[in-house]
Order: sequence, then C-alpha cells, then structure tokens
Amino acid sequence: MTNEISPLQGALAQAGGANNSKNGKSASWFEAMAEAWGEALDAQAAKIESLSEGVADGFESPAQITELTAESLRMGYISNSSHTSITSVASALETLARKQ
Repeated sequence: MTNEISPLQGALAQAGGANNSKNGKSASWFEAMAEAWGEALDAQAAKIESLSEGVADGFESPAQITELTAESLRMGYISNSSHTSITSVASALETLARKQ
C-alpha cells in the first residue's frame, strides 16, 4: 500500500520557512502544505481515473469494482483530511495574527 501523504511531507520539508516563489518553490510552509495536499489529491484522482477506465472498457470483475470503491473511499478520506488540516491551520494563523 502506498502512502498518499508523502508528497505533503516532502513539500513541507522542502519549504522550511519563507522561500522565494520565483524559484518554483512555495512562498511559505502554509502554501507548501496546500500544494502538497493538491498533489496528493491529483495522484489519487489519476489512480481512480485509471481504474474507472478499466471498468468502463468492460473489464468489471468483482475485484476491480472493489478496488475502485476502495480507492474512491480513500479519495474521500484524503479530501476530508486536506480540508480539515488547511482549515485548522488557517484558523490558528488567524488567531495568531489577531493576538499580534
């Protein structure tokens, strides 16, 4: 089983603070986190698309349907996790900014 969160960890490690967005890197760790979640979601969507093409072509064994269902549920999990983490961090940053 692959780890879909690894792009997030890699992007955060590379961000390491305020980077120059002109160099193709994120301007902040918050932006890097959002971009990494997007990459994880894109990768999962590509996996689902690939599996669904096989089903659409008529190769619909119970194993393939089950795998497509599992990957679709994983997409929902990743999507909910990304929304929760980005919202939580944004809320914390907003609170921090108000106290400054």
